[in-house]
Amino acid sequence: MQIPVIEGIIDRRILANYRIDPDVMSRVLPALFRPKLIHGSAIGGVCLIRLKNVRPRFLPFSCGIRSENAAHRFAVEWDSDGQTHEGVFVNRRDTDSCLNALAGGRIFPGTHHHAAFSVAESEDHFSVEMQSKDGEAHMKVVGSITDHLPETSVFPSLAAASDFFEQGSLGYSASDAEGHYDGLELRCQDWAAEPLRVESIASSFFDDSDRFPEGSVEFDCALLMRGVQHEWHSRQDLCCPVTVET
Repeated sequence: MQIPVIEGIIDRRILANYRIDPDVMSRVLPALFRPKLIHGSAIGGVCLIRLKNVRPRFLPFSCGIRSENAAHRFAVEWDSDGQTHEGVFVNRRDTDSCLNALAGGRIFPGTHHHAAFSVAESEDHFSVEMQSKDGEAHMKVVGSITDHLPETSVFPSLAAASDFFEQGSLGYSASDAEGHYDGLELRCQDWAAEPLRVESIASSFFDDSDRFPEGSVEFDCALLMRGVQHEWHSRQDLCCPVTVET
């Protein structure tokens, strides 16, 4: 799906991350993708992002829109054109914007579900909750600014964690067409992340014991980004054959 370059500002982005048993994560990924590993662990998580002044590049700043958005995402690799690529697979996107929900999968890459958000935040403390209108998805993250990652994190340093997620700028989202994934690349003018100490986290997806049996998923760390100018660029979609039972 080709779209014009979209630009705006990431007002606030929380990346709350889990380390996951690679075999378990493989079972929830489309066959096209495989987990990207760090020290033997797969990585998945939730993204809670507020965008503002978002508009096609050719429109003036004053035409931009603001929205709260959420995604369940996984760090993945895949093979295409004889090369190995890396990025993220987004299995679900939610938004409080009626425009995003209407345009997602039609004008804008990736199906977007309509959701309600509850946000309470200050300069150093954040509470963001999302409940989808269809009742299928819920997430909540509460945390505060800190100066270090948890000692239990699979990442040895903030720089290592930041680099890992910066490499996941190319994302593929599930679409309404089975086996078809919309491509979108996030380009940040000044990528900068700081650690967030999480006080509580909930996700209807990662808390589901049918998908992730006990012991197969653990919270790892969270990062915060604020005030980052960014652009969205469409990328070639990916397709994989759909198996038809006979």
